[in-house]
Amino acid sequence: MSSSTVHRARPGTPTGAGDPPGDVLREIPLPPYVTGEDAQFAVRAVVVHAPRRWSGGTVCRNDASPHPCRLHRWGTRVLALRGLRDAEIAALIERGDPAAPVPTRPGA
Repeated sequence: MSSSTVHRARPGTPTGAGDPPGDVLREIPLPPYVTGEDAQFAVRAVVVHAPRRWSGGTVCRNDASPHPCRLHRWGTRVLALRGLRDAEIAALIERGDPAAPVPTRPGA
């Protein structure tokens, strides 16, 4: 097991909906500070791992795991650290372009 892997028990929030209580999840570690390259990888993660409605519920469009998958959660957290609001992240996902430029915030 990698020493950089962070183990966290999922709380009973929408992220952990449908999972048994106390389920251990390996979260992808966040970078110590978010570079432009990290933000671009995060855009790719949220777009490629976007939600898709399926007969059993909402799944990751890329790997059919329950949505939000690890990479989607990581990308969302990185973009939030970069200063993007939820609406801006949702707009990136809706646009559907994994190479879309990261929106810049005035004064950021």
